[in-house]
Amino acid sequence: MGKIKSLPDAEFEIMKVVWSNEPPITTNMIMEQLGKQKGWKAPTAISLLLRLVERGFLKTEKHGKERVYYPLIGKEEYLQFETDNFLKLYHENSFASLVSSIYQGKQAEKEDISELMNWAKEREK
Repeated sequence: MGKIKSLPDAEFEIMKVVWSNEPPITTNMIMEQLGKQKGWKAPTAISLLLRLVERGFLKTEKHGKERVYYPLIGKEEYLQFETDNFLKLYHENSFASLVSSIYQGKQAEKEDISELMNWAKEREK
């Protein structure tokens, strides 16, 4: 398994369905839970699933006439990758910059600040 790469939106939407279901995943599951609302035809979903196989996010097996898919990259692993990427790209790896931009122009609630302070203290140990 190579390095994780960012996913285009449609492929990320499919992975969210994959992560929220017990494997194996079928094309029908993707169509039921996502494809119909997106207005996709089955070949579109199949094409996106195969692209995810090529990118190393899914593995596929044939069960009779049906092709099934299993996740190779977990949701937490992918979200950590994207968060690290975002922090590096937009905030020069500065956690303070990230937090500042989140609260820019918003009134931070005392509970939010307290929770953040407790989180930071836990990390110092």
